[in-house]
Amino acid sequence: MEENIMEITNINQLDPNGTYTYADYLLWKFKERVELLRGRVSKMSPAPARSHQKIAFNLNGIFWSFFKDRNCEVYPAPFDVRLPIKKGDVITVLQPDLCVICDLSKLDERGCLGAPDLVVEILSSGNSKKEMKLKYDLYQESGVKEYWVIIPEQRYVQIFVLEEGNYVGKHPVTEDDTLTSYIFPELSFPAAEIFHNL
Repeated sequence: MEENIMEITNINQLDPNGTYTYADYLLWKFKERVELLRGRVSKMSPAPARSHQKIAFNLNGIFWSFFKDRNCEVYPAPFDVRLPIKKGDVITVLQPDLCVICDLSKLDERGCLGAPDLVVEILSSGNSKKEMKLKYDLYQESGVKEYWVIIPEQRYVQIFVLEEGNYVGKHPVTEDDTLTSYIFPELSFPAAEIFHNL
């Protein structure tokens, strides 16, 4: 691909209709954060809203406390998760808001190669379609066992659990409910803690 020959220092040098691999992604020198969705470049939102960051902070605390003495590792964004959906080049690189990896052999200095056990995405204005459609499909195909989508404005969490290769949506969890993970049943806490101080 011609882009590999010249140094890419500006996102506008990329072909918006082009298909790229993780090898290409590693060579880019621009400041913007991007993800690769089936080889297509997807710009990430500028700095997230304060409510997004507060929810991420609250969840980081809950997850750190729960997983600190377990054989799993928790990583907040930015953290590259490479999902090799099919054999060959990695063409999907995502940066979930939070992910839990229990198979530590998937971890290297560049992030995670393979599906995390649990992924959390916090919706921001303008990215609902991407989160709900493209990422849902990618996480399902790659084998992410549990996927949480947090909707800050409505203060609820939608949980999807992988059952026989397909996601099954569970009853939405509102801020008045207790949120319990399906794959980590001991991870159970008042959902209001996610939305604390918003």
